[in-house]
Amino acid sequence: MFKNTDRISIQVGLSGYSFKLDTAEARRSSGWMSAERIFTTPEFQKRYDEVEISVFTHKCALVPSQFFSETSAAAMLAEVCTLNEGDPVEWVSVDDAAAVLVYSNAIGETLSKVVSETVLMTDGSKARPLPEMYYILKDLPRLSDYNRILASYVDGVLYLAIAQGKSLLLCNTYKAQDFTTAEYFIFLAMKKLQLNPEVSTICFRTPLDEEEEMSLYRYFKNVEQI
Repeated sequence: MFKNTDRISIQVGLSGYSFKLDTAEARRSSGWMSAERIFTTPEFQKRYDEVEISVFTHKCALVPSQFFSETSAAAMLAEVCTLNEGDPVEWVSVDDAAAVLVYSNAIGETLSKVVSETVLMTDGSKARPLPEMYYILKDLPRLSDYNRILASYVDGVLYLAIAQGKSLLLCNTYKAQDFTTAEYFIFLAMKKLQLNPEVSTICFRTPLDEEEEMSLYRYFKNVEQI
């Protein structure tokens, strides 16, 4: 007999969190919520077959598998971002990109730890908090268009990955003080890659408000929130 899978995906940043719920009873997104609501969120009081916890950390670097070394992971990450003394450095394989994502979740938030200890899987195990960029790279091959553009924007940072077919062309984060600046970096990346927004669909993993969505529709063929 077919069994429905209850699944929750939670995104955690400095300013709060959001979640996407996919169960037999409901399929919905929460929108961005402030940190103080975390202990009163009823969806966090039950267990799920699948739990994903994403942390919005800009401290990440994608390294081709053949060049990755566990002993050099911290040094590799330090080449692309500033690490504070004592920042834990971890890594996770990204099989579709034949690469390893090296990262540190040390961004000054504690919500991800609270979430991982509160929202448990059916068997009582905890989900491992992973960088938002990991889930972007994981979801990118699932997009249907040949030009695949997937982004997230929160707390003044744009997370962006672009692929053509199975070829990953770009994977980067950008400091962007507002959404207009985030759009600038998206268009700049597409121009360098010679991609035309007018024939492309852009997808976001983070919630977009109506103004942000309409602004993107001025340039892109389609805008989707996944």
